[in-house]
Amino acid sequence: MINLMTSFQLSDIIYEMLPNIFSGLIGKLMFAILSIAILGSVAYITKKKTIIMNTTIGLIIINILFFTQMTIGKIFANIVNWMKDNLDFIFTPIKFLIDYSVDGIVLVLSLIPGLLLLLLITALANYLSGRKVAIFTFIGLFTINFMGYWDQMVLTLSMVMVSTIIAVIVGIPVGIYSARHERVDSAVRPILDLMQTLPAYVYLIPAVLFFQLGTVPGVFATIIFSMPPAVRLTNLGIRQVPGDVVEAAESFGTTSKQLLFKVQLPLAKPTIMAGLNQTIMLALSMVVISAMIGAKGLGLEVYNSITQLKIGQGFESGISIVILAMVLDRITHALGTNEN
Repeated sequence: MINLMTSFQLSDIIYEMLPNIFSGLIGKLMFAILSIAILGSVAYITKKKTIIMNTTIGLIIINILFFTQMTIGKIFANIVNWMKDNLDFIFTPIKFLIDYSVDGIVLVLSLIPGLLLLLLITALANYLSGRKVAIFTFIGLFTINFMGYWDQMVLTLSMVMVSTIIAVIVGIPVGIYSARHERVDSAVRPILDLMQTLPAYVYLIPAVLFFQLGTVPGVFATIIFSMPPAVRLTNLGIRQVPGDVVEAAESFGTTSKQLLFKVQLPLAKPTIMAGLNQTIMLALSMVVISAMIGAKGLGLEVYNSITQLKIGQGFESGISIVILAMVLDRITHALGTNEN
């Protein structure tokens, strides 16, 4: 027990002494020498260029932060403020694109009578997934309409559709390019890790700075949060194409473009559609979080029920989100199954 207490006290003393040890010119030189020693150890143990390169980049960044006394939070804040002040010509078109896309889909779906739209979605579910899913779709959507959340469901569906379409349009080409170029894959992978592991609430801060409050920042944050599965599973699907199939296609003289569009993408479709399914699910998971910055729909109903302690409203709106998620999951899952 005494030894344990002594070790904890010793660690606290060392932790308090570290800023003093590495202060001043000599301390900074010691920190740089320590970084070089770490890099040399990694190079000697692993002997892999990728790991050595990533370690080198990481140590360079750490040394820059240490010598300049800059914090990561301050750097991120400076970058976001610079983008807000200088890239307005980019964010304004994005704002109009998202705003008009959501409003356009809401307008089209609102012009269709509720019962007719319910029957159309049920027919689509029957065509893609069979009778059981169609029956569940009809009962589920009828329940949403019966509880009085049909208009909110249409708005939520529109936001999810816009988010998914943009995420897929950007994500699939990035996944294709990553699958065909190892260096691009090595650069994209840590970015995707950051996008997936960063708490969803963090995306709301730059989204509000760029687009203010409303539906647009909610959709923008949803796009960023839901894009990684589209990139990862497109990359994975192309890499899983059998090598002998690729070699056979190349032996017949196919060009790189023909190989991609006539061999790799058709064989990778089930995996790509699984990525689409996951993108939709992640987009729906952002519905309530987006409501915190002004996005309307079912998420706003849940958020209001939390802040106002309305248990019934919270249960009904939450069940509506679950039903919508299950319907979209079954329909999009059938796309990949049919291709398989």
